[in-house]
Amino acid sequence: MGKKKKIKHFFDFSLMSTIIFVTGFGLLLMYSASGYSAQNSMNDAMYFLKRQAIFAVGGVVFMLLVSFIDYHLYAKFSAIIFAAACFLQVATLGIGVASHGSARWLSLGGMRFQPSEVTKVAVIIMLSTLITKKIYHMDEWKTIFQVAAVGVLPGVFIAISNLSTAMIILGITFFMIWISSKKVVPFVAVGAAGTAVYIFAYPVARLLQRLNILQEYQLTRIFAWKDPSSYADETFQTLQGLYAIGSGGIFGKGLGESVQKFLMPEAQNDMIFTIICEELGLFGAVSIILIYAFIIYRLYDDARNARDLLGSMLTIGIMCHVALQVILNIAVATNTIPNTGVTLPFISYGGTSLFILMAEMGIALSVSRQIRLET
Repeated sequence: MGKKKKIKHFFDFSLMSTIIFVTGFGLLLMYSASGYSAQNSMNDAMYFLKRQAIFAVGGVVFMLLVSFIDYHLYAKFSAIIFAAACFLQVATLGIGVASHGSARWLSLGGMRFQPSEVTKVAVIIMLSTLITKKIYHMDEWKTIFQVAAVGVLPGVFIAISNLSTAMIILGITFFMIWISSKKVVPFVAVGAAGTAVYIFAYPVARLLQRLNILQEYQLTRIFAWKDPSSYADETFQTLQGLYAIGSGGIFGKGLGESVQKFLMPEAQNDMIFTIICEELGLFGAVSIILIYAFIIYRLYDDARNARDLLGSMLTIGIMCHVALQVILNIAVATNTIPNTGVTLPFISYGGTSLFILMAEMGIALSVSRQIRLET
């Protein structure tokens, strides 16, 4: 008698355990980078650690809860989720709380959060839903423009106050449409245009200044990146970060032994990778990068083996988000691109970013839960 095939459901425990590990280790790194600043500003060296730990624990619990929700429900409510995210983003224009030169926060019930972080996951869900419905027409320009509008319109709107988040949303949109379409030349052309803008950033910034498209603080960051000697105050944080990277050596000075964190403002935020380089050296920096590479690989593998196209596109969008955010953060830390204010996923201080990332990981785990293995 022939053996009957048995269906076994898969769950990506390796992805889940890696996320929990990097979040826990990130708390240790964040405390090392923020202890001195917290003691001086809040009279409590563990102030930032306590707040981040609350979001970390809550985020892990929320991730596990989301992993048990059928991801097909997000497609049913994608329009509502997207509309709610856009509404919150528009609300920042009227009642937004200013921070670092731009109003990008909302304060509700005593809690502050960034609606732009919510918009990231809303765009991923909406794009995945539309691509799944229109997959047989994704080679038509009309369909491509219709789908692209979901990411481009909120991305351009967010760019007014938060250029870094806009870049990530536009990047997610670009890669998700590229993967779902058979067209190659137009996307290569867009990539070439982006490279040209990067190479000629200074004259492009001058042009945007004349057109009143970018705000003053955004222009200053670009000018300071290209001409640091003329913007000593604006490049102070970047220079301290480069000193930290250079002084770390191969194995670093040791955890908690950073010197530059005493000079660098808000070392626990965007520039925490430089403190990692100083305290753990090249070995620690490469190890962190390899952990991110493993997370991206697991997301890719789950997308490749997902039960249906919707699951694949959701996981691809999440993978693009994590990859882009890691690349941009490290590029800023090494002064490869202008300072854009992008956090290092799961490690940098920031409750909204961490919680949204955990929610995305929960969606990815939900997709992996419905992968079937035939034995």
